[in-house]
Parts: sequence; structure tokens; C-alpha cells
Amino acid sequence: MTQPLQPLLHDSVVVLTAPSQAWSAADGTVDGGGIHGFFHSDLRVLDRILLTVGGDLPEHIATAGPDAASAVFTSLARRIDDATADPRVRLDRTRTVVAGSLRERIVLRNALRTPLTTAVEVAVRGDFTPMQTVKAGLTGAEHAVSAESVEEGVVFRSGPVTARLIAPGARVSVDGQNAVLAWDVEVPAHGHTTLDWTIDVDDPTAVVAGAAPSAEWAAFRATTGDSRLACWLDRALADLQSLRMSTTARPDDTFLAAGAPWFFTLFGRDSLWAARLLLPLGTDIAATTLRVLAHFQGTETVGETAEQPGKIMHELRPAALTIPGEGVVLPPLYYGTVDATALWIGLLHDAWKWGLPDDQVRELLPAMQAALAWMRDHGDSDGDGFLEYVDTTGHGLANQGWKDSGDSIQWKDGTLADGPIALCEVQGYAYEAAVGGAELLDAFGLEGADEWRDWAAQLKSRFAEAFWIDDPAGAYPAVALDAAKRKVDTVTSNIGHLLGTGILTPEQSTVIARRLASPELSSGYGLRTMSTDSGGYWPLSYHGGSVWAHDTAIAIVGLSRDGHTAEADLLADGLLAAADGFGYRMPELHSGDSAEQTSAPIPYPAACRPQAWSAAAAVAVLSSRLGLRADAQTGSLDVRPTPGAGSIRVSGLRFAGAPRDLEV
Repeated sequence: MTQPLQPLLHDSVVVLTAPSQAWSAADGTVDGGGIHGFFHSDLRVLDRILLTVGGDLPEHIATAGPDAASAVFTSLARRIDDATADPRVRLDRTRTVVAGSLRERIVLRNALRTPLTTAVEVAVRGDFTPMQTVKAGLTGAEHAVSAESVEEGVVFRSGPVTARLIAPGARVSVDGQNAVLAWDVEVPAHGHTTLDWTIDVDDPTAVVAGAAPSAEWAAFRATTGDSRLACWLDRALADLQSLRMSTTARPDDTFLAAGAPWFFTLFGRDSLWAARLLLPLGTDIAATTLRVLAHFQGTETVGETAEQPGKIMHELRPAALTIPGEGVVLPPLYYGTVDATALWIGLLHDAWKWGLPDDQVRELLPAMQAALAWMRDHGDSDGDGFLEYVDTTGHGLANQGWKDSGDSIQWKDGTLADGPIALCEVQGYAYEAAVGGAELLDAFGLEGADEWRDWAAQLKSRFAEAFWIDDPAGAYPAVALDAAKRKVDTVTSNIGHLLGTGILTPEQSTVIARRLASPELSSGYGLRTMSTDSGGYWPLSYHGGSVWAHDTAIAIVGLSRDGHTAEADLLADGLLAAADGFGYRMPELHSGDSAEQTSAPIPYPAACRPQAWSAAAAVAVLSSRLGLRADAQTGSLDVRPTPGAGSIRVSGLRFAGAPRDLEV
């Protein structure tokens, strides 16, 4: 039996508006293989959409689209054309995905002097395979699939989910899970004929829903001396609009879905980082992300879900998530993340600095106090003064930082570290959260600020003693402490997340900046997750040598905050080169191959795209180049452009609730 394989994504076309998405070949064909299909929530509703004209497949010549929600597939129908060299029968097929619906408009154009009579058919198939099964390279619905003819259409059903397809003017035939939409058309000379069909999904089990686009994001404009940055910002914001989502429990609280196709839902860490990187565009997405995560904040200790009082959740699904072949089974609401709680506090503090209104901040302070208490009372499970994690269920995530693959925390020789694991960057997040939380407690007249400043100071001292490793190339922090409190010695990008948190001395920050700019970590297309001199390094390893745009962006922001502008510009240039190579839709991750050896970045073929924090990285690069510093309490928005910034003109930045225009 052939081993099932996770579908590759790099050469497929995606059209999306959360929580729906359609994946196809470049010509728009959905052929039932791999990732191809129309998905809603966590179900593949259709796994086949095949178009023929006159019984033949049209010949594809171009794919384009005005935004993330639409694509236009242009092809030729030469079998019904004349014999001259110029193609005169053309097909423009516009596919649009909105929340819960897929719509297609087929326009057959005839430039001949005589009319054409032909048949247009679209064959579709109901599937209803869960996303986790598709990801495992398998197929199969959890409930029986049926299809029933209705007037001008067909209704597909599987369990509680219903999908109604309407094709005006078409003859509809049904055979099992398959349906064919057929139109007999006459296209006038020098004219065209338009055909439409739509499928709408009703899934009462869905836990997520769509959210309206942001008018503020739509109004944002940037003109830069480096056209790559302007192009990346345009593409990124279009993608982010299509990733806006809400939960059915909190329909007014918008957040960003982590990424398509696999992570089209609420993820604590991902949604928090994306909102944080986007603060220069306004605090609205930060406020609603904070609120929805506060709604799900832990209140009790539950081993099976990893819930603890004050803890921020990891991911939300409509049902248990089973990863075939990996022994992982996650409950629908899962709390297995060590960093989201501190990151929640960090976002609240930064959003306040960018002008989140006091009444909205005050509403969230009880959740902040509970989150601070979690760091002290539960995050440090063994009392050593550091935040650490371990899966106690045997079927949860083995690693619970942002590098959450099973082999992400390893020694320099490539062997895996044993947990509980205390990650270096999590200590930086916790320090920043404690200091920021103390500032908020003081500002709003609450008790406990001095306690948290003392807690942060002790953490900073312990970190300096426990994590640093001497090395001839310069000291560096261990990626983690293992179960025996040994320093896991691999050089990784995690150290870049420490910058700007305050946990480092200026001298330590300088040493890390130099290390990040080294050819072992800086690929020329961004920051490698693992240094090339590590035993486990491989450029196509998910967390062991690949490049993640958000990871690099976090390092860029930290470098900028700590005054290391040359290193920030170096890494930003790498991301801009990668963005150009990917048509400005930055994937979740890409290969760590060096720019000196490849003229374009090499895809990681299973990477999600678009990905919220990869798109938000474009705003982080802009912020770094402008040197933005915000303090709404003093009314100051400082701009300190880096030497590599060049000319930048921006309209639609938002500070303290008002738009700001900048020119440097």
C-alpha cells in the first residue's frame, strides 16, 4: 500500500475569505488530488470542479486576480475556434470565495465573424473530508455523503452539513456524490455568453465565522523608494483582509486566522503576534483579539486540555484534532502553549501604548492579572523560576513554543532535548510581560506593580546566570534548558526574540545582534531557524534550518528597538528579496538555502499561504525602517528612520485612534 503523504501547496492557487477557501491547479481545475477542493471551516465540501467546453479541457494561458478572494483563470477553446493563428475563442473564469460560498462566473468570448454553438459542462463532487484527514494525505467523510437534484441545482449533505449548489439555466444530473452542470450555449459573433453557478454551505457545527474587512486597512497607502516594500505591503494587506475571522461564540470580536489551509482558525500565539506586528495600522484588531482570547482564558486545571487558571489558549477546532500517524489528539479547545499567556499581556501593553482607549484596557485588566498569576503559579511548573512546558497527556504537543514540531528543540549534535523544556525566548516574553503589566497596574491605580517588577528583575538575573553559553565566536543564550536544567547548545533564531524585551543587557544585545547577522544564521532571504553549523541543520527542515518571515520580523523589530539598525536592515533586505521571489505573498516558511547559491528563494512545499504573521511581517519591516516609537500616554509618535530606509511616504498609519501621514 502506498504511504499517504501530506499534500504540497507551493504550486497551487488559493482563493479565500475566512472561513472558506478554494485550492486548485493554476488553470482553476480541482481534480480531487492533494489539497485541491473547496473548503468551509474544517471540511472539504467539494473535491472536484472540472470545466469542459465542447467536451474538451480549455488550454490555460493566465491566472490573475484583484485580491485574495478572487481569481480569474483565462484559457483558450481552440477546438471550437477557426484554423488561423490568432486565438479567437477565449474563456475567462472568475472564481470568488466569500464566507460560506464559492461563486463562479464563466464568460465565453467569441471574436469570430460567425456565432458558435457549443456545450459547457462543470463536473463537481461532494466530499466532506475533514481538513486533518486531507492534511494526512487521506480522504473520507465522517458521515455518509448524499446528493439530491433540486430546481437548477443540487443539494449535498453529510451529517449536519448541507451545501446547496445553484446553476441558473443548467441541466443538472446527479450520480452518487457526483453532479454535472451542463449548458447548451450559442455565442454570438463578436459577442460573449455568461454562465454562473454558486454553492453555499450551512455548517451548524462550525466554531468560526467570517468577519468584515477593515476600512482602515483599505485606506492605508505606502510609497517607498524600494518598490518591493510597497508591493509587499499591498499584497499583505489584501491577504490579511481575507484572513479576518470571528468565533461563533463572539461574533463581534475579530481576529486573524493563523493561515491557509491548515490553520484556518483561532490560534493564541499566531493571532497575538499578527495583531502586535500590525499595531501601526490601528488597535482595533489588537482589542478584539485580546477580548476573544480573554473569553476563552483558562479558569481551572484540566490535564486533558492543558487548561490552567489564567492561561491563554492555543487553538480552537469544531472537534478533536487527530493527526494520523503522529499519535497526536488535541481536544477542540486546547491550551498547550507556553508563550501565548505572556504574549497576550505584551499585546495589551503595546496596544495601550499605541492608543487603545483606557476603557477598553480597563475592561481587560482582570484577565491581565490572571495571566500574570499564571506565569508565577502555573507556568513555572517545577519552581526553578523559569517558564517551561511538558505534555502530560502523551497525545498532546511535545513542544509548546512557536517551534512546536517534535524535533525542534535539539542539541548541537542533532539529538533531541528531553522535557520539561524552558525556552529562552519565553523567558524574554515573561520578563517583558511582567514589566509591562506592572506599568499598566500603576497607570490604572491597581496594586501589585512592585511585586511584578521584582519578579521581572529576579527572572533577568536568573536568565543571565542559567542560559548563556561561552563560545569562541561569542557567547550566546541556549535555545532552552532541558529537564536536567542543562543548556541546550544549538544556535537558533529563538535568540532574536530576546531583543527588545528588556531581559538583555546592552552588551548581551550587541552580541546577539552580531550572531544574527552572521552567514550561519542570515541566509540572504531571512533568518534561519537553526545555524548551519548545527548537526541537525537542514534548509528544508520545518524548524531546523528553514526561514520564517514572522520569526525574522520579530528579530528585526527587536534589533531596531535596541539600536542595531545595520543588522535590522540586513535582515529586512533579506525578507524583501524573499517577498519579491514569492510574488509578494510570503508563505509560512521557505528554505534556508543561501541567496549566494540560489537566485530566488526555494519554497518549503507544504508551507501555508497566506499566513497571518508572514503577511504582518511586511508592516514590521516598514515600522523598523521608519523607526516607529509610540507612546499614547505622552501623545508622542517618534519616527527615527534607519540608514537603509530611503524615501518613504505613508498615509493611513493610525496612532491614538487617528490617522497619521508620514514622509521621510
